[in-house]
Parts: sequence; C-alpha cells; structure tokens
Amino acid sequence: MKIAPAYGGPVVHVLDASRAVGVVSALKNPEQRRKLEEENRALQARLREEYLRKEEGRKVLALEEARRRRTPLDWSEYTPPSPDFVGRRTWDPVPLAELVPYIDWTPFFAAWELRGTYPRIFDNPTWGERARELFDDAQALLARIVDEGLLRARAVHGFFPAAAVGDDIEIYEDDSRQRVLATVRTLRQQTDRPADQALQALSDFIAPRESGRADYLGAFAVTAGHGVDELVAAFAADHDDYGSIMAKALADRLAEALAEVLHVRARREWGYGRDEHLEPGELIRERYRGIRPAPGYPACPDHSEKRTLWTLLDPEHEAGMVLTESCAMLPAAAVSGWYFSHPEARYFTVGRIGADQLADYARRKGVSETEAARWLSPILGPEVGAAPADAPSIAPAAAGR
Repeated sequence: MKIAPAYGGPVVHVLDASRAVGVVSALKNPEQRRKLEEENRALQARLREEYLRKEEGRKVLALEEARRRRTPLDWSEYTPPSPDFVGRRTWDPVPLAELVPYIDWTPFFAAWELRGTYPRIFDNPTWGERARELFDDAQALLARIVDEGLLRARAVHGFFPAAAVGDDIEIYEDDSRQRVLATVRTLRQQTDRPADQALQALSDFIAPRESGRADYLGAFAVTAGHGVDELVAAFAADHDDYGSIMAKALADRLAEALAEVLHVRARREWGYGRDEHLEPGELIRERYRGIRPAPGYPACPDHSEKRTLWTLLDPEHEAGMVLTESCAMLPAAAVSGWYFSHPEARYFTVGRIGADQLADYARRKGVSETEAARWLSPILGPEVGAAPADAPSIAPAAAGR
C-alpha cells in the first residue's frame, strides 16, 4: 500500500521468515526474478485497487458532526468513584510467582505462528502436537525464571483528578483542580455509521469540566523485562536461538500478566472493584468494569501520548523504563496505558480521520500538521496524504490493549 509505490526495487511480503529463502533465491536468478517481479507487481496493484475501492465507500464526516454524535452519557445521574489516593505508587519488586496464573497463553502461540485459543489449540489436528511441545518447553523455562529470579518485574500506577474539555482530558495537580498538570489528547471516530451508533473518543468517558463532577483518570506502566537481555545473551553464547526467542516471549507474557494483576489492584483502590471476584480466565476475557487502553492502539493510536504518561508517572525513575525518541518502551517487555472507570467505557477503534481532525489535533498538541501526520499516518485516509518519505519511523505497538 505504501512502501512498494515509493520504492524502485521489488517489495515482497512473506508470512513467515522461513519463506524468505525461496524469494531471495528467485531474486538472485535472472529468469525467475523477472517472473516474480511481474506477478508481485500485478498482485500489489490489485490489492491497492481493492483497498481504494473499499476506502472510497467509507464516508468521513466533518469533525464537528462527529463531535455532535459523541457518546451520549448522562453525567447528571452519575457520581464517579473516588480512589484511595491521588498521585503515583510503585510496586517493586513484583513477585513473579503471583503473575504466572494470570498469563494469557493464546498470544504466546500466535507469536510462534500457531493459531488457536489456549487450551483448545492442543486439539488442533495439524499443529496441536507442536503447540504442546512448545508449551512444555515454555513451562520449563518459566519455572527457571521464577525459581532463579532470572527476570525482575516492576510497576508504577496512579490516579489523577481529571475532566474532559472537548476531546481533551485535563489532568490536575490535586483535588483542588486549580492547576493543570498535563493534558491527554484523544481522537474521535469520524467514519460514518448508523445514526444509533455514537462516534467515540476516550474523553467521552471522563466527566466534562462543566458537569461539576469530580472524576479521575488512572495511569500505569509495567515491565517484566529487567534481566531479559542477560538471559538472552546466555542463550546466544550457547548458540540457542530457540531459547532466546522463548525468553523474550515469556517476558512479554509476564508483562501482560502484570498489567492484568495491577489493574485488579487499581480497581479495588478505586473503590468500584472491591466486590469483584473474578478468576484469571474471566479477567483475560475482560469481564470487569472499565478499560485500560494503551497509546499506540486502536482507541488512542498516537504513540507520542506515552510522553504524557511518562510525565505523570516517571517510569524511568520508578520502574526503570525509558522511552526512545520514537516512543518505544525499553525494556521491550512492557505495557503502559490509562485506566477509565466509567461502567459504559468500551474499547473501540478510531479508524480513519479526516484532514480537519488532523489539523485540529495538531493545533491542540502544539505541533505542526506534518509532525502530527507522522505519528498518525496509519489512520490517515488517502485524501489526507501521508508523512514525508524521509520522516523517522514510528515505534511499533508494544503489548497492550
């Protein structure tokens, strides 16, 4: 869609790295290369045509119309819960053994290109046996990680007085709500849909400033990646690539499990989760009240909003986590995001936005439209244009919602 039209040479996509060998061999053979390039170009042209036809059928509304159709919540009849504390708290060290029961194993298998839901994946007639072997190997290494303390998990979270101001969320220094500490910028759905379906932004789930309701926004940042580089290096010294990949995959799963466990704690501290009694499987299926969307994901696709999280929580000092210039988190086995408590809060996808919202968003953030487009390029429609070809790449999404 984007790379091939801008690049002179062939751009080839393969589903699995093992299939790259055949492609490279064909590219090195003059006769096979010509056929591969012709077939590849024809396929990509057809895919682009299909994509554009589909996009043309999606009407992007004017931003003001989208805002008029915001989530209809009655704040006059709702009292937001108050958390036990305001500000941030750390959890360090986190006992790894407490996280193991909360691991969601389905994404673990997906990371190895094995599709299926755990534990039903073991019954798959094609790769069930391979999945079982992989799972057994993971259990063995996970036991070592826990027993020997090979990884260290750390977390920081907090609650902050907040109010919605249009599509922004103002964060206040304390409950006096006099001084703005930071502002979270959110994006609104603009693609037309049936009239009974609201066009949402995350700010819809925080009480508007004019409502007079004292609402709060939660924030968190967790990692289970401290020590993973040393563990991977030990496997590399033994030329054990399988062990290296397994270690990284388990660190990712532990980070997600920590995000789940910390959210349980946060809901209790916020009051509305004190009577919650959910099993790990129910938590994985999100049977609880509230959401924890992560910057870079469908409901808040701008990775640069992590910088606001870092301003509020100081994860570098509190949890040993840093942001790169493209807002990737290090250690890589990390999750960060927001806590919303409203019972009607749901995950959603912002989807395509128009040129008017891009301009409005850039103005609100105090950046140029070019800079805003660089961060939002995946959700800009063809009519908006894309970031400059020489713009720095944006960090891929890390684990999270």
